[in-house]
Amino acid sequence: MQEYNITITDSAQNYLAELLAKQSVTGISVRIFITQPGTPYAETCLAYCRPDEVQEADVIMPLEQFKVYLEPHSLPYLEESVVDYASDRMGGQLTIKAPNAKVPKVSADSPIEDQINYVLYNDINPGLASHGGQVSLIEVVSEELGNIAVLKFGGGCQGCSAVDMTLKDGVEATLIEKVKGLIGVRDVTDHTVTDNAYYQ
Repeated sequence: MQEYNITITDSAQNYLAELLAKQSVTGISVRIFITQPGTPYAETCLAYCRPDEVQEADVIMPLEQFKVYLEPHSLPYLEESVVDYASDRMGGQLTIKAPNAKVPKVSADSPIEDQINYVLYNDINPGLASHGGQVSLIEVVSEELGNIAVLKFGGGCQGCSAVDMTLKDGVEATLIEKVKGLIGVRDVTDHTVTDNAYYQ
């Protein structure tokens, strides 16, 4: 029996069961997979799965009302995923949160680069994305007192006048708190290029 750490809330199960019941195909179920897993472009997908689309290697997650087929290659990236359905005045929304889609789950034993990328993709970039920005790791430099993460800001963070504050207060503090052995960050972005800078 394959282990997986994926939560599909009761409200999501009920919502999906209703959708499946409206389909004309008998035995239709749900497939969850990630396109381009382990990259910054990873997308988590939930789709209908007809009986003739089931793959031999699929991992089956049996639920009370239907089965969920999981693509084996996506499994490490689906760890700790949550599928939820929240009702609102407009009807409701199905959401999928997959914190490990872009970078598979890391531990304290993982290479420091993997740990930094994990924090960047999951904790830092989602906040910068609202300004059209992102930050990426260029390299880790080992210094006498510890490691320095050399970062590059892109998108709306490039040429942004607030980047010093963002870098020092937000990004550096978060990385130092979450990555053992990291003592600081260095910004190598050329902030004289302001073509795409974001101004409120």
